[in-house]
Amino acid sequence: MIKILMILLIISALYFLAVFIKDYIDRIKNKSIDNRKFLTFAVSGFIVNFFDTLGIGSFAIFTAILKNFKLTEDRTIPGTLNVSCAIPVIVEAMVFINVIKVEPFTLISMIVAATLGAVLGAGFVAKLDERKIEIGMGSALLVVAFIMFAGQINLMPSGGASTGLTGVRLIIGLIGNFIFGAFMTLGIGIYAPCMALVFTLGMSPKVAFPVMMGSCAFLEAAASVKFVKEGAYDARTPLPVMIFGSIGVLIAAYVVKSLPLSILKWVVIGIIVYTSVIMFKSAKGKNRSKIQPV
Repeated sequence: MIKILMILLIISALYFLAVFIKDYIDRIKNKSIDNRKFLTFAVSGFIVNFFDTLGIGSFAIFTAILKNFKLTEDRTIPGTLNVSCAIPVIVEAMVFINVIKVEPFTLISMIVAATLGAVLGAGFVAKLDERKIEIGMGSALLVVAFIMFAGQINLMPSGGASTGLTGVRLIIGLIGNFIFGAFMTLGIGIYAPCMALVFTLGMSPKVAFPVMMGSCAFLEAAASVKFVKEGAYDARTPLPVMIFGSIGVLIAAYVVKSLPLSILKWVVIGIIVYTSVIMFKSAKGKNRSKIQPV
């Protein structure tokens, strides 16, 4: 089953690359690509994908870089993020699926659940109050972070060493990942919620990495093909980010692999608290925009 999953990842990567390279060559022929910022995008790609591999996520950091340094137009940012990071996240998924052992059925079913959530849940989630979702998820993540912190200082048992789910816990895991996949349509990353979910279900925090990265790999590859075909991205950015972002992934992946579990738990706690704060700030911004006079 794992071999089939890896083959599907490779097929996804090759199909996406074929679509992207064709579009890139066409743009070169039309002389519509300016590569003067190649080094800037290369350094940015390395940084954001290095931290993405550590579970912090790349989109928020990359968005901040693109906006604050005015590297591209706002309307092309969503497509640029997906197209640029699709290959690095596929590399992440392949690395972590190989180096971190997860029970195959649990891994594949969790990835399928997240993918279905993104595809089938998009319409439903789009109708929900995004601000309330962010407040609710931010609060839930803080609770999980506190439970993990309490376990780290031996106030209560925490986490587990399980690499798979069965019965009710598997059902809860699938429902949770389905919901997280749907929430990705709102721009809410799957990394921290997925870490929190596998932890509270008694699994090792390391298990979250192949699950969440496998989920994102399939989602981003599919989304990126659409962005390329519609021309809704900045064509200068993907190539340097793909190359140097993948290098950042490989360096960070083996750092994570070598981290002791106790240190990894502290890293996860930090990531979850950081994500919670970001959600509260986003919700606060939406509330202000509603009360400002026209």
